Amino acid sequence: MDPNKLVRMANDIATFFDADTDRAARLAGISGHIKRFWDPRMRLALFRHLDQDAGAGLKDSVIEALTVDRDSLLPKP
Repeated sequence: MDPNKLVRMANDIATFFDADTDRAARLAGISGHIKRFWDPRMRLALFRHLDQDAGAGLKDSVIEALTVDRDSLLPKP
């Protein structure tokens, strides 16, 4: 998975949900979309980027959503 493409896609999701003024709803929207529509391999690659590259290029709201909902977003082994 190309991390740059994943970053762009995650940021696009965040842009949509950033219109919501409720922080909790915004974060839940971002993580919920990623959980429902992203393949587990994509989610793993996004977390790898977050962990190895400090989430370079990701919007703050994406980083926060990934951090808050990490356990539910990571695929179970």
